[in-house]
Amino acid sequence: MTDVPIFSFGFIFVILNTMKTDSQLKYSNKVFFIPFLFVFFIWFIYWIEINFGFNFNKFGILPRKIIGLRGVLSSPFIHSDTSHLFNNSVPLFVLSACLFYFYKEVALKVLVYGGVLAGIFTWAIARESYHIGASGIVYLLFSFIFFSGIIKKHYRLVAVSLITIFLYGSMVWYVFPIKEGMSWEGHLSGLIFGFIFSVFYRKKGIVKNKFEFSKTDFDEMFDENGNYIPPILEDNSEIEELNYKYFYKENE
Repeated sequence: MTDVPIFSFGFIFVILNTMKTDSQLKYSNKVFFIPFLFVFFIWFIYWIEINFGFNFNKFGILPRKIIGLRGVLSSPFIHSDTSHLFNNSVPLFVLSACLFYFYKEVALKVLVYGGVLAGIFTWAIARESYHIGASGIVYLLFSFIFFSGIIKKHYRLVAVSLITIFLYGSMVWYVFPIKEGMSWEGHLSGLIFGFIFSVFYRKKGIVKNKFEFSKTDFDEMFDENGNYIPPILEDNSEIEELNYKYFYKENE
């Protein structure tokens, strides 16, 4: 993962404050509780490793080995060093908070099912090495939030997508093998399944409103071709057409 600016938290609070007026966007404890819990656990597990001399790397994803499948669930909580941990913690908290605020209806499904599928895909395609870290989850969230906003075309979600790409757009380069010792396969897996879930859940949650013009009594007086329709009385008889005669009279 690349260094992520801490000021990204400020963008989240700005977004939350400016969108309170939307009836579809209501605050709940899950917005920050689950992201905080996730980040807390990855730091707690790292603290255990440091203080008790453990090394949990063997619980990472080991591709194409049956025992390596356990890493699908455990690898997001394991990190190699403090830098690796911090660089994942900030985007993980920010993006998961966005997920639970803007996509609360499908947030848990995206996080759990998407994380598992991305982990299995990493297990299937990655190099033979232990793959650890929450980077795959970060790429999953980044991809889902970005593509979902673009696909739904809701102006608020598009704004979130643009802010997301502004903050974390440079991450896209790390889905390629450009840095030694980095699990680009995990990044790629998260990116792919984030896109897939954004398409799958495109009709869930906030969607673009379709505006329809309501008809007035005046509109009912004309057919679809613009022709006048005489009104019908209660006794089903039409109003008689009034004929006017004009007489020209010279002024005396």
